[in-house]
Amino acid sequence: MKLKLEEVERYERHVTMRLAFRFGVITVTDATQAVIKVRVALADGRTSEGVAAEALAAKWFEKSPHFTDEQNLEQLRQALGLAIELYRAQGFETPFGLYAGSYADQRRRGAELNLNPLAAGYGPALLDRAILDAVGRATGQSFATMIRTNVPGIRATSLTPDIDDVALAVFLAGLTPQQGIDVRHTVGLVDPLTAADRPPSERVNDGLPETLEEVVSYYRGHYYKLKVGGDIKADLERLGRIAAVLDAGAGDYRTTLDGNEQYDDVEGIVELWRKVEETPALARLARSTLFIEQPIKRAVALSCSVGPLARHRAVIIDESDGELSSFPQALKLGYAGVSSKNCKGFYKSILNAARVARLGPGYFMSAEDLTTWPGVSVQQDLALVSLLGMTHVERNAHHFIDGMSFAPEAEQRAFVAAHPDLYEKQVGKPARLKAVGGRLILGSLDVPGFAVGAAMDFTSMRPMAGEAPIDISFGRRPTRSSS
Repeated sequence: MKLKLEEVERYERHVTMRLAFRFGVITVTDATQAVIKVRVALADGRTSEGVAAEALAAKWFEKSPHFTDEQNLEQLRQALGLAIELYRAQGFETPFGLYAGSYADQRRRGAELNLNPLAAGYGPALLDRAILDAVGRATGQSFATMIRTNVPGIRATSLTPDIDDVALAVFLAGLTPQQGIDVRHTVGLVDPLTAADRPPSERVNDGLPETLEEVVSYYRGHYYKLKVGGDIKADLERLGRIAAVLDAGAGDYRTTLDGNEQYDDVEGIVELWRKVEETPALARLARSTLFIEQPIKRAVALSCSVGPLARHRAVIIDESDGELSSFPQALKLGYAGVSSKNCKGFYKSILNAARVARLGPGYFMSAEDLTTWPGVSVQQDLALVSLLGMTHVERNAHHFIDGMSFAPEAEQRAFVAAHPDLYEKQVGKPARLKAVGGRLILGSLDVPGFAVGAAMDFTSMRPMAGEAPIDISFGRRPTRSSS
């Protein structure tokens, strides 16, 4: 199917978080989300609209201290603007063709704007979701159906010389969406762990859990993602406190460690893991650890072997996954896996998943999060990772943000009505993600488009910072309306 990108409206939403979230070098207390609505023209003359949403995150795509947090957000806005220009210039093309056809120029021109490859990829990641959403709405097909039958036209290109078209077609056709997925709860670097860490004067008292102890008893989940900060002594002390909570109440739990690039080299993270294994109080946590995620700074992560660490636990790349060639490069250095994040692009996730399928046992893809807010963002990410066969996914926004509190009441009710297996709404409270027994039920995501069965209220949003939404087809400002 070929189409042409006609119009893109760009908006933002803001939310004050119920709890502070620290990862890497930043502590986040409020957040901004980019929301887009696209209009595409199909080859048969029809037009269709689609949506996508993703957090505008500081100090993840670009961690250099030379950029302020606001400059980080502006970099992501620039990446989106650049992608719109490049997609528009291609005219009629397949959805995947728009992505592949602009890939090199997106990175080249992004570099001219001081955008690293990870930041430059943010723009296409948003556009691709909204475009496929529009295709699904026009054809009445769900995301799973479109990928399995390859409606987007995903194919091997010079960008992926290790991928074979025949094997790729077999892989896509064999995908089956899961009806549910387990939540892997994120434990940030400043999260309160016990009641002693959360005195009454600091409590939010909104009915949701505030400490790790409360999370364990409230959601009854079995998977936890633990952040470490690059200081071996401090990391060991905190992991010990976390282990005490999980050992006492989480049953047969599993964990992953996320370094967020906080260690300078492989020797540092190996030393941490050795001490974890040597500490009796951490014995159960050590046995529970499935893998270690991006512990080494990206400047050196793909220039040295992680074999010394991989002998203890499997290691995956996350922030180092800036290019389509990054995962194959990492494999040569001893990495066993790569993360899937919609903010890096769902085509990249699909292609990397096909690589994992070809590699076989011992290699894997993990499902990770960049604060996918409830609503469009979390639903599109869940649809992707469940289709790719992942059984648990990091989720954090439902804990650090109070549900859909950022959206008008009518929009919240619409999402609850369209996706009652995924959300619940109590009187006087926002619509919140429903994770009974630490598990999300996903059947309602099987709707025409990209997993979104309800409408967002665009009149409640502000135009993207720095510019009003522009109709790039005709040079006029579009009417702001619900879609």
